[in-house]
Amino acid sequence: MAPRLLITPQQFSITINRLCHQLIEVHDDFSQSVIIGLQPRGVNLARRIHTTLKEILKNDAILYGELDTTFYRDDFRKKDLVPNQTTINFIIEDKNVILIDDVLFTGRTIRAGLDAMMAFGRPKDVELMVLVDRRFSRNLPIQAKYIGITIDTIASEKVKVEWKENDGEDHIWLLTNDKDD
Repeated sequence: MAPRLLITPQQFSITINRLCHQLIEVHDDFSQSVIIGLQPRGVNLARRIHTTLKEILKNDAILYGELDTTFYRDDFRKKDLVPNQTTINFIIEDKNVILIDDVLFTGRTIRAGLDAMMAFGRPKDVELMVLVDRRFSRNLPIQAKYIGITIDTIASEKVKVEWKENDGEDHIWLLTNDKDD
C-alpha cells in the first residue's frame, strides 16, 4: 500500500500554532514553565514550538532544553543506540515542565525521559506534548495533554514526520509494510 499523507504543510503550520495557543492558555508568560524536547526526534517539534511561542509572546526568556534519554531506556542494551547531547542549562525544581516528543507510540521513550529529567530537579508539574498520538499502541500508562493529531495504527505501520528544516517540507506520513498485506 502506498504511503498515506496525514498532514500537509499547511495543516502542519496550523497544528503548531494551535498547540502553541493551547500552551499559552495554560502557561501564560512561561515565567514558571520550561520546554524540554526529547532527543532525537522530539527536539524538532520542541524547537518549532519554542520559536513560535517566542514570536507570539514577544518573549525571548522562555526556558528551553534538549534531553537525551539513551541511557535511561529499558532497551538500551538490546539496541545499537547512539547517544545524543543533553542541553539543559537550568534547574527544573518547582517549574512546570512541558516534555515534547514527535510521536507517542509505546510510551517507553517518555518513561525514559521522565527518569532522565529528574537529574535536573523535581518539577512542580510535567505535561506531555506530542505531534502524533498512536493511541492504541501503549505499553505503559502514558498520556499526552497536548496532541497535534491522533491516529489509530497497527504495529506494522510506521508514522514518519518530515520537517522542512531537515526534509525540505513539513509532512506527516503513514507508511505500511507491504509484506503484511
